[in-house]
Amino acid sequence: MSSEPVNINDFKELARLALPKMYYDFYSGGAEDEHTLRENIQAFYRITIRPRVLIDVSKIDMSTTILGHHVSAPILVAPTAAHKLAFHEGEIATARAAAAVKTIMVLSYSSTCSIEEIASSCNSVRFFQLYIFKRRDISALLVQRAERFGYKAIILTVDTPRLGRREADIKNKMIAPPVKSLEGLISIDVKSDQGSKLETYANEMLDASLRWEDIGWLRSITTLPILIKGVLTHEDATKAVEAGVDGIIVSNHGARQLDFAPATISVLEEVVHAVKGKIPVLLDGGVRRGTDVFKALALGAQAVLIGRPVLYGLAAKGEEGVRTVLEMLKNELETSMALSGCPSIKDITRSHVRTHYDNLPSML
Repeated sequence: MSSEPVNINDFKELARLALPKMYYDFYSGGAEDEHTLRENIQAFYRITIRPRVLIDVSKIDMSTTILGHHVSAPILVAPTAAHKLAFHEGEIATARAAAAVKTIMVLSYSSTCSIEEIASSCNSVRFFQLYIFKRRDISALLVQRAERFGYKAIILTVDTPRLGRREADIKNKMIAPPVKSLEGLISIDVKSDQGSKLETYANEMLDASLRWEDIGWLRSITTLPILIKGVLTHEDATKAVEAGVDGIIVSNHGARQLDFAPATISVLEEVVHAVKGKIPVLLDGGVRRGTDVFKALALGAQAVLIGRPVLYGLAAKGEEGVRTVLEMLKNELETSMALSGCPSIKDITRSHVRTHYDNLPSML
């Protein structure tokens, strides 16, 4: 590119140019026909903003709290795998960038840096993403290490009883990258004559028998708050509240699991209504603009999580790229708030957006 990136799509193009095709496909691809991958972004286009005027917006305050932790804006770093495929410092660079913009990073269990390395890399609030393995002792050990090294919450991913069909990875015969926190615990030297070795590894190791009752087991081994990531329906949101979790992340795993699952922004309000304010609801999937963040907040999300844009920034420009991506989204959100008449996060309300569903009564 002949000029500096000015938006997330520019960073995506820089990442495409910087990465080997196998790695770019791994980061950017979705499941099967990638319908949900496209829809995650396009669903935001169908929501319009209803700006209010003649309000004092000379000062904009984007700060908020997540589980009691202060952040400069409701934009968090989502758990994503294998950052060293994008940049040699891996998740350490991402963690430092998140700290620099005063937000929370969720470390993936499949990080290429260890729980301990990230904890010592910088002083900031961070959460840990957990999968439940067939060997529960390994999951328990990861939780204990995260708690011991100062992580402030456990994000339990619940939408992966097996890996979705990520056909680009199958075609590329994508190899599972080393998972630093699992060294000495699980061998990743799996045999696969066809397709993605990553898929084979995940399907051999992850516990497909996980049920709602197992939230109690996780609760018994940690004092940390537990959020579940992967809820898309009001039925599961209600069950999550009944199970006693501390928060929900509305997520379809970046459209990498079940193709034709709904776009997350399209079901956010359904989940928000189901929990009735009892626990916080966050959203990930498809956020590429500050206006997307604004729309999610208006529909009831306490914050959004950013996955692929962070990886694109990391691949393009390392730590500086991640920091720029986060600042870019913050700046866009600030502009959206000012132009919509919202001087603070609490001023963003449901009346500030119109969705496709709002138009249905007038069409009947």
